[in-house]
Amino acid sequence: MSPARLRPGVRALAVTALAALAITGCSVGSVGGDSGGGDASASSTEISYLVGNDLTNTKFQQALVDGFMKANPDIKVTLETQPTGTEGDNLTKTKLSTGEMSDVFNYNDGSLLQALSPDTTLTPLDDQPWVKDLTPLFKTVVSTSKGLYGAPLGGTQAGAMLYNKKVYADLDLKVPTTWSEFMSNNAKIKDAGKVTPIIQTYATDWTAQLFVLGDFANVAAQDPEWSTKYTEGKAKYVDQPALQGFANQQATFEAGYFNKNFASATYDDGIKMLATGMGAHYPMLTSAVSAITANYPDNLDDVGVFPIPAQKAEDTRLTVWMPNALYIPKTTEGAKLEAAKKFITWVNSTEGCDIQAKLSPPSGPYVISTCKLPSDVPALVKDMQPYFDKENYSTALEFTSPIKGPALPAITVQVGSGISSADAGAKLYDEDVKKQAQQLNLPGW
Repeated sequence: MSPARLRPGVRALAVTALAALAITGCSVGSVGGDSGGGDASASSTEISYLVGNDLTNTKFQQALVDGFMKANPDIKVTLETQPTGTEGDNLTKTKLSTGEMSDVFNYNDGSLLQALSPDTTLTPLDDQPWVKDLTPLFKTVVSTSKGLYGAPLGGTQAGAMLYNKKVYADLDLKVPTTWSEFMSNNAKIKDAGKVTPIIQTYATDWTAQLFVLGDFANVAAQDPEWSTKYTEGKAKYVDQPALQGFANQQATFEAGYFNKNFASATYDDGIKMLATGMGAHYPMLTSAVSAITANYPDNLDDVGVFPIPAQKAEDTRLTVWMPNALYIPKTTEGAKLEAAKKFITWVNSTEGCDIQAKLSPPSGPYVISTCKLPSDVPALVKDMQPYFDKENYSTALEFTSPIKGPALPAITVQVGSGISSADAGAKLYDEDVKKQAQQLNLPGW
């Protein structure tokens, strides 16, 4: 399935990282609505389910639909699709405002959900049996002060430091919990002379953002109100603690820890270097597990993950992207409403979770206890679970703020190439996000 769609330059990262999940545009239509589930004439209730239209996603979603209809032959579910990205956002808002939304739809959470005015457009689901099984943090990204509106579909992913476990074992290195420990590890790797300490791949420019994006949980640990102040125009990247992500990128470049071809290397090059041990670290989304599985299956368990370290160990947390969610519009009523609720409950049942795990292998832990990580998930995914168990993680900034400037890839390439300093890059980005905040008519900008 398609991962939670990141904001321009951010949620789009995961789609690019999962190379097979290329986004394509097409008109809205039904996909395999009559497959599985028996004779439609025997169905007493029919509902529609709207999802993004990329091919891999629709195949996965159809499998869920077929599984549900097999278990519930009295309900027919027709799968409908629409484009993703900004076009999909606009279509979703239009359908909700005109009362033409499908009976169930799959969409983003966090700040993008808030833009849908959920209290007036969506059906609250607080009374559903699966709500008690949700993690507290996921509840916050699908709720308002008036109700909870979404159920998860799929696993999480993190923006963190992927690393080669064999390199660590060969050099007797320990997973760092502070930035100084991380830099010490890099120095030892460089001194050994065989492996690149940190992989960077600026020919695929979105990959340059992870030093900044993956550091946000550390920012939130130091200032829990930072995203609120940022949205109000009162917190800036040019100031600490948010400046640290840019500063980290500048420091690692100046230390000579990057691969020599960092300017021309691509994401695929980075995956190869990491999986085969030519590089020790790669700040990246854990959705990279899909590319490693597809191209370097023999090296899959050689790759692990840890949070991008903060300056202090107590501030080091994992930055997590939440999965998309399932919602029911207020226009779904009567028997259709009950069928829609039954569908959402089934998707998060043991049977539905099994289909999710099989056809959409997770790149991080689930946010509902009814879905368990399979025992054979890659080491990278297993490494994330302790941070969830200890609640030592927080969401990426985009889940708590609608502001994401489109120039961040280009700016972080400049900082990571020594063209701009961290201070200069952060200042440029503050100017970039100001433009977007003003376009959104946010107060304080």
